[in-house]
Amino acid sequence: MDNENRSCIDCGSAACRGKGGQFPPFCRTEHLDEALLERSLEILKGEENAFSVAAAVNERDGYGTKSRIEETMHFAQLLGVKKIGIATCAGLIHEANALARVLRAQGYEVTGVACKCGTVNKTELGIPERCLEVGPNICNPVLQALVLNGEKTELNIALGLCVGHDSLFYKYSEAPVTTLSAKDRLLCHASLGPLYLLDGYWKRLLKPDPYLTAPQSKTEEGKTGDTSN
Repeated sequence: MDNENRSCIDCGSAACRGKGGQFPPFCRTEHLDEALLERSLEILKGEENAFSVAAAVNERDGYGTKSRIEETMHFAQLLGVKKIGIATCAGLIHEANALARVLRAQGYEVTGVACKCGTVNKTELGIPERCLEVGPNICNPVLQALVLNGEKTELNIALGLCVGHDSLFYKYSEAPVTTLSAKDRLLCHASLGPLYLLDGYWKRLLKPDPYLTAPQSKTEEGKTGDTSN
């Protein structure tokens, strides 16, 4: 493959990560359109600054020591989020219930929508009849997004949505979306491990933890803050 058709995915250097090494001849950093870089920094320093800073702090705080579930809650805490939506696969209702238990134990307000909500038959969308073999009703990620938009969630968690359905949910969700687990029926949705062990090794997730708990509202802060003159 010639250098003209290579990109970051063909690179073995760690130079852009600040770990030394040489930038390869096809390096995007070396040939970057400066206008694109400036535009990205304008956004990250402006309207998305709080979000970007929270993501970086969350990465550092949980690096190699926290599960993705814990990182998700800590991220919400850093953002000041209180209300979280869960867009779940209907086949993962048990896991969604366990996740809601964890979030509520840490003080978050939680609501959720399953993908089969509305129970619309697949044939209404012109989906081939052979697809009825795995269930008669459509997954409706657009409805999931619209419902959560209406409930004014501040952060949405995608839980096991199918390939493609997840894309539509991301597109129509007004609140930012983070994915807790990608759908992988063959490999058992590996990042969901803690949810299967809430009554055992991971029961600590059900105990309020300052690292994970929802931020206090201004009213709550007033009640618990220093009232001395």
